[in-house]
Amino acid sequence: MSITIMGDKDFESALSIKDKSLRINLNENIYGTFAEIGAGQETVRNFFRAGGSSGTIAKTMSAYDKDFSDAIYGIEENRRYVTESRLQKMLDHETNLIEERIHRSKHPNKLFFTYGNTVATIDFAKRYKGHGWVGIKYQLKPKSEYNKIALHIRFKENDARLQQNTLGTLGTNLIYAAYYAHNNPKQILNELYDHLHKDQIEIDTINFSGPVFKEVDNRLMSLQLVKNGMTEAVMFAPDGNNILPAKALYKKNILALRGSFRPVTKVNMDIYDTALELFEKEKKVKKENIQAVFEITLSNLRSEGEINEEDFMDRAKLLCSLGHTVMISNFQEYYKLVEYFSNYTKERMGLAMGVNNLIDVFDEKYYRHLSGGILEAFGKLFFKDLRVYLYPYKDPKTEKVTDSDNLKVHPRMKELYKFFKHNGRVVDIENYDKNILSIFSRDILQKISNGENGWQEALPEKTAKMIEEQELFQREYKKTSEKVGF
Repeated sequence: MSITIMGDKDFESALSIKDKSLRINLNENIYGTFAEIGAGQETVRNFFRAGGSSGTIAKTMSAYDKDFSDAIYGIEENRRYVTESRLQKMLDHETNLIEERIHRSKHPNKLFFTYGNTVATIDFAKRYKGHGWVGIKYQLKPKSEYNKIALHIRFKENDARLQQNTLGTLGTNLIYAAYYAHNNPKQILNELYDHLHKDQIEIDTINFSGPVFKEVDNRLMSLQLVKNGMTEAVMFAPDGNNILPAKALYKKNILALRGSFRPVTKVNMDIYDTALELFEKEKKVKKENIQAVFEITLSNLRSEGEINEEDFMDRAKLLCSLGHTVMISNFQEYYKLVEYFSNYTKERMGLAMGVNNLIDVFDEKYYRHLSGGILEAFGKLFFKDLRVYLYPYKDPKTEKVTDSDNLKVHPRMKELYKFFKHNGRVVDIENYDKNILSIFSRDILQKISNGENGWQEALPEKTAKMIEEQELFQREYKKTSEKVGF
């Protein structure tokens, strides 16, 4: 029994990397391959050092030469090696080999796994800090279907050796959590950072698949990444699958629309359609190169307290059903969003927003934490060839319409606003639908909550239908629950 001293506080301590490796090694059934490309064999090194590794490691390899890698795993269409496609081929190929070479008749209880990573560490000039894909394909029962966890990482350290050590720790955490926290994907996410700090590594994409994760919605896992501070932003495609932001945004003309989308109204879609029409006409924009992004911030999701995951999923499904790419970010200020996009593209970008949002952009109180104040923020916001497409606002009482010509900012900001206005950085949306300016999402949400009629006309037809179906399901569920005494 351990000794406690007066004043001791309870705390949770994670197993050391050595203990995690040793526990895996001492399990006589967990057995598999380590395939690591680009940063040495840092993960398997932990298992060798822990002792007892002969019962765990079937094979370890590093197809470092590109020709060898192509001969083993095939040639990628884009001739790149640090990709999700390469990781998946590595996991599948090595798993097939172990199934072929280790006979079940001799090892009936083996739980096979393949751990893989393909990474690029910091370059010699230290201009690019490096990134990579890491994953595991594994069984929880002999002869059962395989489960997969695949994630994309970005290194933050400025030394290749430190990055290698970090990768080895992350890999060990992944293997351990995949087995010993498989029933709780959120715990898996948290355990990935055991003995690591968020200043060392960023995880910006993760996908779970396989029978043990059949109930997992990867969009919710993306939300956890941002919520836990593991990354600043995540994205998912119209099909609902998580996508790598770098892949979606690389060298694109980006048009972003921020909103609560609670629910998606005809006004939201009119802002998008009209802004897109103007954006496509820009000389420096190629129509086929446009990536439109519907962005929801964490502060928006927390507007009514703690994040409601069911509410988040409803919004995400509605946007995806309309064929849009969705971003969840931790960027409360617009300049941070533009700065983030600038990591991936130098092409012209656009922000579509309403009058009230632009007035907030020119409010000094949001930039007091910056040493350069609002001028520093605007330097980051507008220096990247940005256009703001401004949607007008109609006062519900006076019916006065406000646009870029008559909006009022603080007197100290008036000349700064005029500078950006006269230099074409703020562009009015003029071909808007005048019949829908009185639609506000908060009013629509209130009507839906109160069971009132007439809200359907304010929403896109597909959105209204989805909400009606969901409302019907909830009413029927409530009736059933009352009958059986829930």
